[in-house]
Amino acid sequence: FSLPGRGWAPASLRGLKNLESPGKLNELFEKNRMTTFLETAIEAARLGGKILMESLSDLETKQVQRKQEFDFVTQVDHRSEEAILKLIRERHPGHSILAEESGGSKEEQDYLWIIDPLDGTKNYIHGFPVFAVSVALQFKSELRVGVVFDPVRDELFHAEKDKGAFLNDDPIKVSETTDFSECLLATGFPFRAKHLTEPYLDTFKELFYQVSDFRRAGAAAIDLAYVACGRLDGFWELMLNSWDIAAGALLIEEAGGKVTDIWRGDSHLKTGHIVASNGLIHEQITAATSNKFSSLMNE
Repeated sequence: FSLPGRGWAPASLRGLKNLESPGKLNELFEKNRMTTFLETAIEAARLGGKILMESLSDLETKQVQRKQEFDFVTQVDHRSEEAILKLIRERHPGHSILAEESGGSKEEQDYLWIIDPLDGTKNYIHGFPVFAVSVALQFKSELRVGVVFDPVRDELFHAEKDKGAFLNDDPIKVSETTDFSECLLATGFPFRAKHLTEPYLDTFKELFYQVSDFRRAGAAAIDLAYVACGRLDGFWELMLNSWDIAAGALLIEEAGGKVTDIWRGDSHLKTGHIVASNGLIHEQITAATSNKFSSLMNE
């Protein structure tokens, strides 16, 4: 038996001698912490998805409550969210949380979890098999972790800032379609703001005449994940909430795509007006949305 020679270091610390400053050491530790947060987000999304699938066949009309006009919530939303919040609070006490059903908490400003325990509630109520769990984490207002889990197809989309995007651990990229006439786009109707129906339909009509076709699945988190993996070339919608789009937005950016608001700005998480694409056709979509909804900029 002999002791390690001079200069030996544990595997976990090797390479640290090449760091140029304490700042880089802090950066390394921060990246490792983000990986831990990604593990939490994945486990939380799968936990919520398990609850959704177990409860799907038991859903009854009496379990559905009106949240606000044209918007509904089920007891399953609450159970999924409670399980997700319990896990996050046990793992990361003190972090802030913004969740669809329970609102927000502000214990710590640096870390903010943004959670939708059931995106696609109306689909779920009707047994239409397109819904998801969405879990994202912001650090100092920057999206750092995003997970969208489709429990029906067992498809888990996840991304970490500057580390790419994945579907069930396989790397994904946005599409490479440049010809707008060949594009498949998705959208969602402004059911929370039916006063916007006319300009929405005008925008839809303008884009519909230019592209190959449209899809309307009813779950924005799924739509965004599909843009990230190239199944869709672009997506746009109005009046969404940050928990609908936070995780999906990071997926697309890490998959090489582009996400903005409908005026080409960066207010999509705040306003809920979003355009997402492979980046190559973004200008064509926003040319229509920015023109038709210019009046919304001041609201």
